[in-house]
Amino acid sequence: MTTINRIALFSWIVALATYSSAQDTAIADLDPEMRVSQKTVDGLDWYDVTQWGVEGRILPDQERQQWFDRLPASAQSSVTKAVWSLSRDSAGMMVRFRTDATAIHVHYKLKDKNLAMAHMPATGVSGVDLYARDSRGDWRWVQVTRPHSQEIKTEIVSGLAPGTREYAAYLPLYNGVEFMSIGVAEGSEFQGLGPRPNPIVFYGTSITHGACASRPGMVHTAILGRRLDMPVVNLGFSGNGRMDKEVGDYLVQIDPTVFVIDCLPNMGPADVAAKCVPLIEQLRAAHPSTPIVLVEDRRNTNDWILPKRREHHTQNHAALKAAYRHLVDAGVQNLHYIPGDHLYGDDGEGATDGSHASDLGFMRQANVFEPVLRQALKD
Repeated sequence: MTTINRIALFSWIVALATYSSAQDTAIADLDPEMRVSQKTVDGLDWYDVTQWGVEGRILPDQERQQWFDRLPASAQSSVTKAVWSLSRDSAGMMVRFRTDATAIHVHYKLKDKNLAMAHMPATGVSGVDLYARDSRGDWRWVQVTRPHSQEIKTEIVSGLAPGTREYAAYLPLYNGVEFMSIGVAEGSEFQGLGPRPNPIVFYGTSITHGACASRPGMVHTAILGRRLDMPVVNLGFSGNGRMDKEVGDYLVQIDPTVFVIDCLPNMGPADVAAKCVPLIEQLRAAHPSTPIVLVEDRRNTNDWILPKRREHHTQNHAALKAAYRHLVDAGVQNLHYIPGDHLYGDDGEGATDGSHASDLGFMRQANVFEPVLRQALKD
């Protein structure tokens, strides 16, 4: 490369950096709320959430490599390498607390430095998403962190209306957490609320895992947890939800209210035929009366123009229906079924990339799941 070309390249890089910086500044000037919140103050009491526990963390008495891992350390030698790695994300975990503070802070460190993905923002991948109960007792969104580094110590929200209320903070979906504390002003009332028993347990794929929600609270599993006011366990493993017996070995150790098996997006018809019945028999042997819900895979939102993809979904659905009928004919009780054709709606707008749900797609899934789960809870 000639000296002239080197100078030109250097000038181009500097100009690009200057433009990007100026563009970011311009956006922040136009909308101050687009700025990354990095406000921290002295005079806070910090509360380590591990002291009272988080929901979505199964088998809490079993040893873990990191406290916030979804599976115990023993799983490393039994589940696949991919499932083990993905299980170290904190997807579905949620910590509850009660306080009268008018500002809430959080201090946490992420396992991985990659804070976002190409089709999923840092708020969903690595954010902490805060909800609170309103005067009627319903869960309402408050604010989410906007991660900018692996270690985040920031004010989530300030200027809260006076009063003592219950809060829930959802942990990152596609990142792990090394530690996490909640901070409030010195002298504020604060009470950590321990995990509620008998969760709804979801076993599934990247969609269950949370791809591609804008915030951790927008996954359908979390939406359903708030609507039903129940604890939730999210055992979604991106690309690796395959009805594996080795995962089943951990499912049977949980004492759930309902099992939801939603693995078809990572499976083909032959896999479904081979693995569905054994997994349900494994669960039913350990939990004779616990409701089990089988879920068909969603149709890709562009399968209307992709015949091979559409046929794949059709065959997958047929394989799951056959397994369901076999189980019912064999006398398996309390088995429920959710069709997949309309999980994302019918207008093609429910996904980010055809496959993974947008917030709209997650809300639509929750709408389809909810009546089935409510019926299962009655049975």
